[in-house]
Amino acid sequence: MIIKTLPIGEYDSNIYVLMDEKSKELALIDCGAEYYRIKSSIDELGGNLKYILLTHGHNDHTLGVKSVKKVCDCICVISEKEKKSLGNFNFMNQIPVDEYVKDGDILKLGSLEISVIETPGHTLGGVCYLVSDALFSGDTLFKRSVGRWDLQGGDQDTLLKSIREKLFTLNDDIKVYPGHEDSTTIGYEKKFNFYA
Repeated sequence: MIIKTLPIGEYDSNIYVLMDEKSKELALIDCGAEYYRIKSSIDELGGNLKYILLTHGHNDHTLGVKSVKKVCDCICVISEKEKKSLGNFNFMNQIPVDEYVKDGDILKLGSLEISVIETPGHTLGGVCYLVSDALFSGDTLFKRSVGRWDLQGGDQDTLLKSIREKLFTLNDDIKVYPGHEDSTTIGYEKKFNFYA
């Protein structure tokens, strides 16, 4: 498995390019606005983009979806619960979603299995994606921090419950790739995350 990290946009949102080395199938975890950087990374890896996997619907994680889908025949995925809030913001209403997923769903990327973990709290339908020993946490869990809960659909108690009951029950060695800033591990966050 190959993982490339692209900090993109004014908020330095982390967009991840994930590739199964056997099949050369690719997935984007979130899709920010800098289309050319994203496309360049896809081309460098030389694989075939199968999925755009959205952790949630905020624009700093979704603004590039339309541009990528214009040139790549791929499937855009988001939580079915996030669908309820898509109409609340104009930018969310413009996301060309192809499939909705729910907690426990498994997506195939070549030989890799991608597990969907519902982690509401930052948004109503936020999810994380677990691939082997890598967790893509979106804006749910950050290094020594957590996602904000003061936007529409956010809730502090729900967010902290998601982290404690869904993420902190995972193996300590799992590496966490958040939607902003540096990567971390589950074990590190259980010890040092002041918020969770």
